[in-house]
Amino acid sequence: MQTALYISVLIISSCGLVYELLAGTVASYLLGETVTQFSLIIGTYLFSMGVGSWLSKFLEKDLIPKFLEIELAIGLTGGFSSSILYLSFGHIRFFQVPLFLIVVLIGILVGLEIPILLRILKKELQFKELVSRVLSLDYVGALLASISFPIFFAPKLGLVRTGFVFGILNVGVALWGTWALPLKFSRMLLLRTQAVIVLTLLVIGFSFSDLITYYSEESLYTDEIILSKQSQFQRIIVTRWKNEIRLFLNGHLQFSSRDEYRYHETLVHPALLAHPRPKRILVLGGGDGLAVREILKHESVESVTLVDLDPAITDLFSNHGVLNGLNGKSLKNPKVEVINGDAFVWLENEERIFDVVIIDFPDPSNFSLGKLYTTAFFQVLKRRMNETSVLEIQSTSPLFARSSFWCIERTISSVGFHTLPLHVYVPSFGEWGFVLAGQKPIRMKREFPDDLKFINEDELESIRTFPQDMSKVPVEINRLDNQALVRYYDREWNRILD
Repeated sequence: MQTALYISVLIISSCGLVYELLAGTVASYLLGETVTQFSLIIGTYLFSMGVGSWLSKFLEKDLIPKFLEIELAIGLTGGFSSSILYLSFGHIRFFQVPLFLIVVLIGILVGLEIPILLRILKKELQFKELVSRVLSLDYVGALLASISFPIFFAPKLGLVRTGFVFGILNVGVALWGTWALPLKFSRMLLLRTQAVIVLTLLVIGFSFSDLITYYSEESLYTDEIILSKQSQFQRIIVTRWKNEIRLFLNGHLQFSSRDEYRYHETLVHPALLAHPRPKRILVLGGGDGLAVREILKHESVESVTLVDLDPAITDLFSNHGVLNGLNGKSLKNPKVEVINGDAFVWLENEERIFDVVIIDFPDPSNFSLGKLYTTAFFQVLKRRMNETSVLEIQSTSPLFARSSFWCIERTISSVGFHTLPLHVYVPSFGEWGFVLAGQKPIRMKREFPDDLKFINEDELESIRTFPQDMSKVPVEINRLDNQALVRYYDREWNRILD
């Protein structure tokens, strides 16, 4: 019995953490990924576990049936949690209400489990041995969940299916307990009936996971969804309305085919025009190949190296008929080398020198992304550039996230670069910002490719001029040990979204 109960502890702790990871991930997809939000979810979960542990002292009789009923309740709540959150987002004005109700409920139920289990086992072992074994297995289960969730479950099964799988595991523990633990026949029969009902509901939910996901996503996006895919790193959605194609990653719009040329021409051409003869180009991020499309318009370019974290993105934009039509099949061009990996790690191991570096990372909404905008990152990047090399980086909105934009500019200049801030109006996003930088003052040629839609001599002057409401403000330098940029970004975009 002891061994089986210890295995149950592993499953219990794994399931509890996975449910909170699911809640945090779904919330980040739907509301926007911010440090405050995820921190609040985890903090609320831990507090709720404490409440559950405190409430456990009021449970004095029939501990084994109560333990099994709690398992069934967690399995049912946790199993349907992702589905409830996805379906409620499009129909409930205050989405945080069901979000935190689920977090609190699961936290309280998980908090009840371990104390009750300790009391069930107290006759079997000495107290110090009992506590050390159960708590050790509890933490091991949390570790297994934290490793397996992002590597296997989320990318392979998706968030909705993952919830049902772990709900089924919880019910499996309860069903096993009706055989392994001493129970009165009438109570055992009732618990088995309850377990079979909950298990049936979870299996039905698992079977209809695709339909639940489709319906919830249809309610989130006004346009027709032509592609929906979960990668190891993000949820990928492509929509279409008439001739307009839009890409969403984790629920956030990345581009619209109607106006993306404004963004990508401003991201690419000022940098290439600032180099006397750009031959070797490095693109960090930008796995959609749209920046590469613009780069290949310059005849002097001999090679383009694209480094993007997510192979699912580069594969889609290489092989999907609609998507590689947008980038002009740029990722299939013989001049282009595609590498999938972490840009920071790749740069540290790379030895080549590049004439131009184009950086199209996601906005710095969390510490993992924020590190790509730190002095440490730009110092590493600087070793891959010579005195004539230039870089240009997308730098969020100087209008909506003014401190964030100027924090990026100041961070780049602090490592010895001359900077030239730029901005452009993109209808899908509003005002957007970029920073062009080099080890010498920036001077741009006026030799434009023939087939540009936006950038010309007049626009090169216009995008350098910042009105008063986007002008420079005092900011900190973004370093690995302070991540000032993530704090600015979190505060500014939360204010806009609220």
